[in-house]
Amino acid sequence: MAQRAIREYDGKAIFSKHWEKYFSGFHYGFKSVLVTNGDDLRKKAQEHGFEWLKQEALVAKPDMLFGKRGKNDLVLFRTTKPGDVTLEEAAAWIDSKIAHETTLLSGQKGTLTHFVVEPFTPHTQEQEYYISATTVGEDDVLYLSAEGGMEVEEGWEEKVNEVVIPITMDDASIVHLIRANVPVGIPAENKERFIAFAEQFYKFYRDQNFAYLEINPIVMVGNDMHILDLVARLDDTAGFMMADAWCGAEFPTAFGMEDQTPEEKAIALADSKSGASLKLTILNPMGRIWTMVAGGGASVVYADTIADLSGNVSDLANYGEYSGGPTTGETKFYADTVLDLMTRHKDPKGRDKILIIGGAIANFTDVAKTFTGIIQSFEEYAQRMKEHNTRIYVRRGGPNYEKGLKDIKEAADRLGLYIEVYGPETHVTDIVRMALEK
Repeated sequence: MAQRAIREYDGKAIFSKHWEKYFSGFHYGFKSVLVTNGDDLRKKAQEHGFEWLKQEALVAKPDMLFGKRGKNDLVLFRTTKPGDVTLEEAAAWIDSKIAHETTLLSGQKGTLTHFVVEPFTPHTQEQEYYISATTVGEDDVLYLSAEGGMEVEEGWEEKVNEVVIPITMDDASIVHLIRANVPVGIPAENKERFIAFAEQFYKFYRDQNFAYLEINPIVMVGNDMHILDLVARLDDTAGFMMADAWCGAEFPTAFGMEDQTPEEKAIALADSKSGASLKLTILNPMGRIWTMVAGGGASVVYADTIADLSGNVSDLANYGEYSGGPTTGETKFYADTVLDLMTRHKDPKGRDKILIIGGAIANFTDVAKTFTGIIQSFEEYAQRMKEHNTRIYVRRGGPNYEKGLKDIKEAADRLGLYIEVYGPETHVTDIVRMALEK
């Protein structure tokens, strides 16, 4: 399956086109515009059907295939009156953002070129839910949570129910399976409504040939559904028959990719063809601290911790993640890329190189399987790693983590590599402190 990311705007347009067919009993008032500057937005407001841009409180944000826009301070909205975001304010804010280069918390740099503007949806946190679907191996997997928003990744295992759906399962069995996995926090008055929506969401995901589809959050107000944030990838092998159904959705270049190194582009290409998530940004090719972190949220935490404890942000060489259940081969390719980069240059001050292999507790990624890919990479790069006095620190939890930790420790010892290995009993970022204090 070749996955291609699409803009949030296009994903919502696909929902709107097929809403009546799939989401019986629910209402979705699709109001959204995609613009490239303030004048685009002002012109759109003059068109028939877009009067709401002058009448309602607005939300504006980049639509550039990257997440955590709120944490990057790239969402314009206000929650109280007076002071709603107006058309002119949104236009001015967009123009201010396109006027200079933007640097994300991940270290990615680029120019913002596309923005989505929508009405602000007043709601409470209790009305926010999370739902997503993807394919893992030969099964589809539906993820359901009574909590939505930026912090859903924190405590994933406790907050999110994982519903594994064999692709041969009939509709009645799917409904039964969803009903048996409704998150505990769903209010009783919304339970049946949530079950119905989840069933319809999954059918929509499957029929429209999505490879990944996430709404976070979906706000339920009675039978009115508000899709606040959406991430979508399409299976482009189905593109020949889905052009009209997909509303002519484009497959844009990811933010900052224009200036990527060959290695960053290679990982981005692998990511586009995978059901997993593979990301790499090179911050300082001469840096001495390199990371292979599982999970986007964990990547931010590790980067912040390394910058804080090292006292010198330039020590951090890269930023990225491998997550979402990558195959052994995909993980090896990712590890090969990182280890090749890490062993090209000696540290200017003669210090040891440090490799942090970290992550939170995985939800569905098989730790042993991904570590097999990393071990295979160690076997190829062991001599170069020893020439750079590389010290390896590992912290991981999740499915098969005991076997994964055992295997990687035995492999490193056999290859003569320095390694320290820790499980979920150790705090997620404590290995950074250990590495820097040694």
